[in-house]
Amino acid sequence: MTPHRLSPDWFQKARLKLRHLQLFAALDEHRNLHRAAASLGMSQPAASKLLGDLEETLGIELFDRHGRGIEPNWYGSLMIRHARMILSELQETGEELNALLAGHSGRVSIGTVTAPAVELVVPVVGALSREHPALKIAVAVETSDVLVERVQQGVMDFAIGRLPVRSDPATFDYQEISSEELCFICRDGHPLLRLGRPLTAADLADATWILQPAGSLLRERVEALFRGEGEPPPQRVIESASAVISMAMVAESDSITVFARALAQVFSPSGCCTIMPFHKRFSVEPYGIFRLRDRSLSPGARTVLTAIRAASERKMKAGTEDASARPSTDIKMHMDPADNRI
Repeated sequence: MTPHRLSPDWFQKARLKLRHLQLFAALDEHRNLHRAAASLGMSQPAASKLLGDLEETLGIELFDRHGRGIEPNWYGSLMIRHARMILSELQETGEELNALLAGHSGRVSIGTVTAPAVELVVPVVGALSREHPALKIAVAVETSDVLVERVQQGVMDFAIGRLPVRSDPATFDYQEISSEELCFICRDGHPLLRLGRPLTAADLADATWILQPAGSLLRERVEALFRGEGEPPPQRVIESASAVISMAMVAESDSITVFARALAQVFSPSGCCTIMPFHKRFSVEPYGIFRLRDRSLSPGARTVLTAIRAASERKMKAGTEDASARPSTDIKMHMDPADNRI
């Protein structure tokens, strides 16, 4: 056969099959047509015809035949090398598909409001990253209205937050999982801490506040709390939706802000800030996990969602057991700096 230049689509014209690639690899291993055919469950004549037809179509002899067996020449060695590469890629493709089907790989994007970010998402994502390093998880912390919009746009697979009143509940699959306890924080050594007692809204009325913009959930909750105690809402307010800016300003001044208690307890390990001893516990409406009802989740997203649901159930069970062991009163506060410092 006289070698000639092959066209870019030579493999289509030659009708190259997976069986050809497997035969090349078997011939490389056995160097004998009979044994190579047997390893593939083929008859020797069928293997010989498969190889001969390909060589005739290409116009290239790939193997040298002799009495001791069959040996690849330069062209055959090239075909064997690429055949093994393709077979290896196909095997890896199967492994990746299995990982995707099992939810152990792929990309997942989720969103969350503050409290569950600390209490649920961080530990769950950390554990999944160690267990399934090929599973790439992106997490964004936003307000509920932003989370709803991004889930609707398909930017996020699911989110943890609250469905706004204006949203259509039929659009979402929603599961309530927990409430979000709030607290007031100030710098360590704040003058109000010297009162040595649980504080009231009247004690905080004249303070400078760092609060989320008007209309936000936390802002409305603080204002409602003040009104409920017969005090006007905070008047000296610096608005910021950033937890980092709020904490920085609190640490450098006598201003006060409101945080989810779960976040406040881990935000500043240095102890520069303190949870203020308010005379009663207060929280915002419960939050839950939501996703679009008519959109299927990827296996990876289902893995993350299942892990978060399991963690939330464990948390709720532990909270129920702790509540049954605690005194029934909701107004239990002490001025113990070791307990309040964060």
